[in-house]
Amino acid sequence: MSTSFLHPCLRRMFSDRGGNFGITTAIMAPVLLGVVGMALDYSNAMLSKRQLQEATDAGALAAATALANGTASTTADAEMIARNFVSGQMANYVGSDALNSIKVGTSVTVNVSTTATSKSYKVAIDTSYPVATTPFLSVLGYKTLNIGASTSTSSGTSDTKTALSMELVLDQSGSMGENTTTCATYNGKNCKTYVTKIDALKKAANALFAALDTADPDHSLVRTGAYSYNNGLIYKDAQKTQIKSMSGMSWGTATTATYVSGITANGGTDATEPMRQATLSVTKALDGSDVETQAHAAKGNNNVSRYIILMTDGEMTGNTGVWQQSFDQNVRDQCDATKTAGIKIFTVAFMAPDKGKQLLQYCASPGGNYYEAETMEKLVASFTSIAKEATKALTLLTN
Repeated sequence: MSTSFLHPCLRRMFSDRGGNFGITTAIMAPVLLGVVGMALDYSNAMLSKRQLQEATDAGALAAATALANGTASTTADAEMIARNFVSGQMANYVGSDALNSIKVGTSVTVNVSTTATSKSYKVAIDTSYPVATTPFLSVLGYKTLNIGASTSTSSGTSDTKTALSMELVLDQSGSMGENTTTCATYNGKNCKTYVTKIDALKKAANALFAALDTADPDHSLVRTGAYSYNNGLIYKDAQKTQIKSMSGMSWGTATTATYVSGITANGGTDATEPMRQATLSVTKALDGSDVETQAHAAKGNNNVSRYIILMTDGEMTGNTGVWQQSFDQNVRDQCDATKTAGIKIFTVAFMAPDKGKQLLQYCASPGGNYYEAETMEKLVASFTSIAKEATKALTLLTN
């Protein structure tokens, strides 16, 4: 357009391009804010989705397990258990409005299949709720993002259930007599006495036993035993061992629980021999002639998972009072042999020094089976988690 006819001042204004950047910025600002909002909201959405998925998984698994073990007598009971698990877990992450949306947006379907020899249950959960977006994304007109999750879990009462045999290898060395940070009794507002490590271990073991009993109320699928150790040498079959004492394998948890309740703290630390003995106790013979296979076969259990829980609060010292590399390596070698035998190892480091933690990290079977606990409460949670992981074989989870 020609500006020759315009006043000189107007010609200069129309010819000046200095304001183009400001105009462009004004046009692009909402878009740029939207891009920033998308990045932030995508990250928030992925976290919320993971939390919701974990909650639906837990809800479906709880409902299916309750049907299989008889805790839930009807499908309606199972549906209620599933809904409560989802909302209960999500209550840790969301506010009341979002929680109400989750309760409304959660659907549970339970299907029961019956054959002549078994009954199976399938629990499916679909759930969703709207997550509020940041003001950045609101610029583009998106006030909320809908987050959804679904899961399907199967369990049953058939003869093909996977049973389990579990040995506990527990440290009862002198350091286990030391105090934890958990108060046992108060003197007014101050703590008078603290829970000792050995008592914390007993409480954690009881939590493990309770969870195992919940999964196997008839004591027809779970066999347990325990070895406790320090450096004390005793004679067993004319051989010196480093096993303080032991509880033989038996059905359920009652015998093992009684044994664990009586252990006391004294001596040094060397887990080599108890790990070897525990491995021999639960290893499956190639011809199926081992004690555990035969015991389970008598109850119709053809599939048997085998576990060892190795726990210590220290490092391998023997009776020297200081870490011994040779003892540490001996335990590592035995852990390798245990894994080769097809036994899954859970390890728990309880208020342990670095070398003790490193050893147990090495010994744990792959896949998050190493636990670290610095308090009694965390120790109890670790043993409970191990029980739940071990008894997953009784229910099959598929996403």
